[in-house]
Amino acid sequence: MDKLKIALQYLLPKHLVSRLVGKLAAAQAGKITTATIKWFIKQYNIDMSEAEQSAPEAYNTFNAFFTRALKPGMRPILADPMMITQPVDGAVSQCGPIEDGRIFQAKGHHFTSQALLGGNADEARRFQGGDFATIYLAPKDYHRIHMPIKGTLSKMTYIPGDLFSVNPLTARHVPGLFARNERVVATFETEIGPLAMVLVGATIVASIETVWAGTVTPPCGKKVVSWDYPTEGPDAITLDKGEEMGRFKLGSTVVMLFAQDALANFADGVVPGAVTRMGQAFAHIAPNA
Repeated sequence: MDKLKIALQYLLPKHLVSRLVGKLAAAQAGKITTATIKWFIKQYNIDMSEAEQSAPEAYNTFNAFFTRALKPGMRPILADPMMITQPVDGAVSQCGPIEDGRIFQAKGHHFTSQALLGGNADEARRFQGGDFATIYLAPKDYHRIHMPIKGTLSKMTYIPGDLFSVNPLTARHVPGLFARNERVVATFETEIGPLAMVLVGATIVASIETVWAGTVTPPCGKKVVSWDYPTEGPDAITLDKGEEMGRFKLGSTVVMLFAQDALANFADGVVPGAVTRMGQAFAHIAPNA
């Protein structure tokens, strides 16, 4: 059955299906939209008591519901200056060292940081010998992405690619999954060195947004496109720890890359399969970072 599911993903016109679903998710369809939201809440057992707007009728589109804000204070941000915080609600897929430029995906599968970053060797060298963490967001999760540490944006890159599902089953069977799917890479300069936040698209992910650029995809492109940003002066974009940096419409995965000697170790309990809650402890900063 697993092999059949994977085979169907190769055959599915993933971009076409995803864009179609995206149009439906953006539609203001009144009672149909509300009924769909109610079904989704029941299907995935979503706790709407956490949402700023708890009533399904409060959302005029499915996208508005899916990217719903939480009530103020619902995800307190750990203040400890020596801790990196979790950027999203989700589950740890994998985390660990970047070894010889390679990132572990699942048993028998690796991909390179250079491939993940769109083939940019110079960018990949900045993370040589560093650490990575991959976090999967399920449909039930809160889908806004927040900063794990204060940082100033230096580059954003759009990288075209496939739209395979990014669930654990697919991660175990599709080689180089996160380096072959469509994605947006945001690189920040922080007090512990560069940080790459890689927002990975997936089947029926209708949109990836950032707070500074709005919707980055769709439309999908055919070439890698990069934007450079000033890191000093009045036009610099600096986001505090815990501040929102982007969002997914219809779920996906975040891959974080840290520089060598930036992290001392991951926090207790941060292991593959562990649940993450935005703002909680994720990793200890190295004393000399």
